[in-house]
Amino acid sequence: MNILVTGGCGFIGSNFIRQRLTEAGSPIGQLVNLDALTYAGNPANLADLAGDPRYVFARGDIGDTALVSRLLAAHAIDAIVNFAAETHVDRSIDSPEPFIQTNVVGTLRLLNAARLYWAGLPAAKQSAFRFLHVSTDEVYGTLQPGDAPWNEDCPYAPNSPYAASKAASDHLVRSFQHTYHLPTLTTNCSNNYGPYLFPEKVIPLMILNALEGKPLPVYGDGQQIRDWLYVEDHTAAIWLVLTQGRIGETYNIGGLNERRNLDLVNIICALLDRQSPRADGRSYAGQIAFVADRPGHDRRYAIDSAKIRRELGWQPRENFDTGIAKTVDWYLRNRAWAADITATRYARERLGAKG
Repeated sequence: MNILVTGGCGFIGSNFIRQRLTEAGSPIGQLVNLDALTYAGNPANLADLAGDPRYVFARGDIGDTALVSRLLAAHAIDAIVNFAAETHVDRSIDSPEPFIQTNVVGTLRLLNAARLYWAGLPAAKQSAFRFLHVSTDEVYGTLQPGDAPWNEDCPYAPNSPYAASKAASDHLVRSFQHTYHLPTLTTNCSNNYGPYLFPEKVIPLMILNALEGKPLPVYGDGQQIRDWLYVEDHTAAIWLVLTQGRIGETYNIGGLNERRNLDLVNIICALLDRQSPRADGRSYAGQIAFVADRPGHDRRYAIDSAKIRRELGWQPRENFDTGIAKTVDWYLRNRAWAADITATRYARERLGAKG
């Protein structure tokens, strides 16, 4: 199987690529990583795979139809997995246009290039081809504490420019399957965490700020609830959907690990207190600082993963306790990776937190 992965130098994409190329018996012929290397794309995430002859990196934008078409043909691509997206809610509030350009226009152009390529394939190759679009639970809006988690039949109600741009891209994917019969699949996931998560996201932000003696900014009252999914469980689910999912279907992927933001920060502080205690012996929790809430901040996200469990037999391997411990440990061992990003990628920008 030859796969085109878009946005493969980002957090989830790089974990997917590593999993596919290091898992025993993985049926990968070539894996082509197309990434524009915007601020969150980091080739260092995949430096350990540079010598793998199956891995090909191409720098470029998913909106570059000519480039995408050349890659599809040159590498006889059998499947596309689209991770490429602008993802940070705070950034979408500050400047929505890049989110529309990448997440909507870029996805449209990628779909169109895929459609034209797929239409020219022999019948057997057409039948086997797949286009998998990776999306988010934020397209569903917000839940109240007593509401049932979202399933695949819940209506869309995006509340941020980021969520709206992803909702639009989901609808485009659906329309290409319905109108052109392009064999598409969509996944909507809850909040991911784990190795290589970009430092502006809430978990690494809290770890790194704590170690540097900086405030740990918590939006509003800190009672917003998120469902946390360990990234390697997510990427394993994506592979199952790609290889075994039903064409035209959407699969929700959640970690079954709902936590309040304030509780999450306290858990991180407790882990750091044990593994890298402050010189003065005090808890890192003393650095928590409540800040003005994000505009339109969704109160709760929660995913019902019953469909993917029932149809494809997926189960997360990590619970929250094991996953967050692994994540804190990874950032403690890889402070140089994060320091390089903060020094070279967005040193002048305000750090935010997705939560």
